[in-house]
Amino acid sequence: MKKIRIGALIIALAVPLAVGGVSALLTMNSMEIYGTTLAKPPLSPPAWLFPVAWTILYIMMGLASYLIYTAETDANDRTVALAEYAIQLTMNFFWSIIFFNMEAYFIAFVWLIVMWSVVIICTVRFYRIRKLAGIMLIPYILWLTFAAYLNMGVYVLSF
Repeated sequence: MKKIRIGALIIALAVPLAVGGVSALLTMNSMEIYGTTLAKPPLSPPAWLFPVAWTILYIMMGLASYLIYTAETDANDRTVALAEYAIQLTMNFFWSIIFFNMEAYFIAFVWLIVMWSVVIICTVRFYRIRKLAGIMLIPYILWLTFAAYLNMGVYVLSF
């Protein structure tokens, strides 16, 4: 069993949590908007569920990225996988700004579909390097799929 690299693990966990935290700060009233202002489609969860779900997903993303970072594999494969991870994390950061701050629901939906595609590509690459890392991103894909339904529902109901 490999020794855990504590510093790398802390950074791997801190990065996605920081991305989510800063995005939440920039969209501070988003849960209030979600809970009271937006017309929502059926199956919309309560506002309190989003920060809980995202925290869990960010932790799983961080753990998966740590597994890739510490994987004994070709350095180029690892670099490409972590670059794809960084791209999807950047896209994740901007989605809530597009959706909540700009209220550009259709653009946010298209952004989300592109992000979903990048996450699938990243998940496959992670899986090829370390199966557990890929498996850890599957809940994220499922949540993004549900988020796409909610996003499109808000868009359609905003007319």
